Amino acid sequence: MKQQTQTAAAESGMTAKKTQHQKIVAMVQIALFAAIIAVCSWIQIPMTVPFTMQTFAVFCALATLGGKGGTISILIYIVLGAVGVPVFAGFTGGIGILFGTTGGYIIGFLFTGLLYWLITHFFGEKLPVMILALVLGLAVCYAFGTAWFMIVYAKNSGSVGLLTALGWCVFPFILPDCVKMALAILIGKRLPKRLIQRV
Repeated sequence: MKQQTQTAAAESGMTAKKTQHQKIVAMVQIALFAAIIAVCSWIQIPMTVPFTMQTFAVFCALATLGGKGGTISILIYIVLGAVGVPVFAGFTGGIGILFGTTGGYIIGFLFTGLLYWLITHFFGEKLPVMILALVLGLAVCYAFGTAWFMIVYAKNSGSVGLLTALGWCVFPFILPDCVKMALAILIGKRLPKRLIQRV
């Protein structure tokens, strides 16, 4: 009886250590993806309308870490930028960027993550669900960011029409964002699950 108790205690201790190790690995991966989002924000693709790889990293964080871990990574990225760390596009940072015309799209990434987390929590992470969750999340980010842009732009420079705002801030980026989304889902699905620890 004593031996069984000792064995059970040893197994319990091993399980606790394993769980603690998994949590540490998960936190490291979350921090890593926050850094990846920052690096991808600095990478600009020179097209007719230049764009960064920021949304690719956001999609990749969600597709790889899952809704909860990915959303935490996005939140850490935004907080780092808000306190002045130059993690935003063009090596910029500070609360002023978030309150600027394009700040709504950065904050919108958090809504993308939360919506992805909510949908995949209830419907699982099958491929069609992942695609739908990311598409809806991106649409919410576009909507929130565009509304924010119109309010801030109107305050600083005068009113701007919805179609004009969409033409400046959304329409040129839809196709690149769809390509980035497809690549992120491919990476998220191809990475061995044993390498990823979920929180």
